Amino acid sequence: MSINYLTQELNNIENAKRENRQRVANIVLDNKDLMQDLVDITFDVNKKVSIKAAWILEWICTHHTKNWILPYLDKFTFNIKNLQFDSAIRPCAKICEQLATTYHKKQNFKVLEKLNSKHIDAIIETGFDWLITPQKIAVRAYTMHTLYLFGLQKKWIHVELKHLIETKIIHESKGTKARGKHILALIEKHQKSHI
Repeated sequence: MSINYLTQELNNIENAKRENRQRVANIVLDNKDLMQDLVDITFDVNKKVSIKAAWILEWICTHHTKNWILPYLDKFTFNIKNLQFDSAIRPCAKICEQLATTYHKKQNFKVLEKLNSKHIDAIIETGFDWLITPQKIAVRAYTMHTLYLFGLQKKWIHVELKHLIETKIIHESKGTKARGKHILALIEKHQKSHI
């Protein structure tokens, strides 16, 4: 199987319904060599097919195994800042949240071993960029949670995140405002428990 075959299958996806994402995810899961191609297509950021590749990448990471993204963490974390389309940013923000959650809970030794400080710093930097630029509610929600989790180890993140929520995010849509208040409550609870 080739990148051309995968691109064709991605282009044939009509919409983001579960069955469509699962069908193409199965092609990749059955041919592990296609994972490299999937990541490459996701970060071919000027082509609309990158959106569908991001959908499948997120589907594999959240419904099958996070371990398959691990060999591509350099490419993923250092290139998420370059994503152009909202519909590609959302699934990648969700992958970042999944990585942060797994890292924080120390559930998966392979993630703990492979996700290094450079990857985490790249996710954090992009996350703050996503919060200060116009993004969809889901991207903001995933990103605030990701930053909260990494802020449990890096205190400065909570300070910056709290400031950003209080001065900017709290004045946005109802959904963003609600998630912002939730994250503020988590930060305050964490700060009180570490006094």
